Amino acid sequence: MTTALKFRNITASPDDPVDTWPFEGILAAVERGTLPDWRRLATAIQADPWGPVAQQVLDAIRLARPYGTAELLEGVVGRARTLAADSEREDVAAEVRDIVGRSGLSKQDFAGRIGTSRSRLSTYMSGKVVPSAALMVRMRRVARHAAGTATHGAG
Repeated sequence: MTTALKFRNITASPDDPVDTWPFEGILAAVERGTLPDWRRLATAIQADPWGPVAQQVLDAIRLARPYGTAELLEGVVGRARTLAADSEREDVAAEVRDIVGRSGLSKQDFAGRIGTSRSRLSTYMSGKVVPSAALMVRMRRVARHAAGTATHGAG
């Protein structure tokens, strides 16, 4: 890709992958870049919303506060982070549903065994609430034990 963006006093090239640019390159793209350059930044941010490119873009915005571009790129970071968090929340909910299903227990029994209510378990399974890491470990342990008991009890 060829761009009109030029870097000064750094060895990186604007044609290099964005995630290899030093902070000064990110700053140049934020301050003097054009739509194709900002799209490249957005792609890198979407791939890793809390990664170094996203953080450097936010730092560059705070430093330079470029008119128009600041709002655009802050929006890109915010949307990428929201989408990633929603996706992660759904991944956890899917794992909870899988764990409950593998346990062979009713939702009521499973909830009781992990020390919560059926309605709270439902919020975990829907993704409305994300359980703690410790509770996820407990859920896995209960499911393994319940599935093992069902297997041994059937013989």
